[in-house]
Amino acid sequence: MKKIFKILGFSLAVLVGALYVSDYSYLLDGVFKIYLTGHKTAFLDDYTYFDNRTLAASENPQAWPLHAQYNTISLSDNLEQHHKKRGTVAFLVIKNDSLYFEKYYDGYGVDSKSNSFSVAKSFVSALLGRAIMDGYIRDLDQAVQDFIPELSGPYADQVTVGDLASMASGQRWEEKYYSPFSVTAAAYFLKDLDSAILEQPIEEVPGKSFEYKSGTTHLLGMVIAKATGKNLTEYLYETLWNPMGAEQESLWQVDSVENGSEKAYCCIASNARDFARIAKLYKDHGKWNGETLLDSTFIAKSLRPRFPESPEYGYSWWLKEYKGHQIFMMRGHLGQYVMTFPKENLILVRLGHSKGPKGKKGDPFTPDIYTYMDAALEINKNVSTP
Repeated sequence: MKKIFKILGFSLAVLVGALYVSDYSYLLDGVFKIYLTGHKTAFLDDYTYFDNRTLAASENPQAWPLHAQYNTISLSDNLEQHHKKRGTVAFLVIKNDSLYFEKYYDGYGVDSKSNSFSVAKSFVSALLGRAIMDGYIRDLDQAVQDFIPELSGPYADQVTVGDLASMASGQRWEEKYYSPFSVTAAAYFLKDLDSAILEQPIEEVPGKSFEYKSGTTHLLGMVIAKATGKNLTEYLYETLWNPMGAEQESLWQVDSVENGSEKAYCCIASNARDFARIAKLYKDHGKWNGETLLDSTFIAKSLRPRFPESPEYGYSWWLKEYKGHQIFMMRGHLGQYVMTFPKENLILVRLGHSKGPKGKKGDPFTPDIYTYMDAALEINKNVSTP
């Protein structure tokens, strides 16, 4: 028996050593941070296992006003069962810019941080709009190579910043979250993410069609950082986060602790109330308390489909026409959602551990999204003006 254990131990040591010196050394990091913590994929609290850049609370925090009917309703039994089954940790509804309802589960609360995953993509797109407004970037048609001249591929000279924001980059990328050997999985653990992104060439003609690729948003983050001369956390804080009055300190994961780059495609850890602020900003056409933080024409363009054959996506925002309502939303892995119903002046935030099963073939929206949209519309029916 001792001999068997020795052989197994030696084999494991060889395997670990081989991984360490191979292109798959990041798998060791994944094993320790994901699998050995009892998870099969990235999870809500995994930011505690990674390096982060601090996104401070606003110098002038602005609490959401409480609606006159704040927390006077009860959720339906069906919705509560859904929350329990899917591991909801935060459910919040803002009506007419006032906090109408909020409830937390699984030990989470008002100030609990939660990894938002791809919700961050909409923040990065907002930073693009601000960089254009500030004159760092000329417009959506400016070439990416003006900022990243080392970008490679047969069509590298054709891709624009607008192509990146609308997921039409033509970049080589395999968007697989659960495959440990995919570039998406590797990106989560690599210590030099920028270099890995530059190894993904622009191999197809950009600007022709929508294809969701996380690496494309990271490339956009690289452009913004290069154009502004600031890291994304710093630029987000000074242009949007601080003026919008964020109440709690938040975090943005970086690829390494020293001079690292934010994972632009994901991983702002914050709370439900503060995530809702950017939805209000877009709903109000870029104005916050009378101050223009984003150009209204950029927002209008962002919230329209670029490609008629892909009506579900604009410029890093998901779009849905549902039961006569035009909805725009931020979406993240495991079911992180910030949904905005602009005509109803309604914002819903849901954060949680699972989004449940996949949707029907050809439907870009999972069944849980319809559950939350229905819940929002049902809640909205009987809300009075505060």
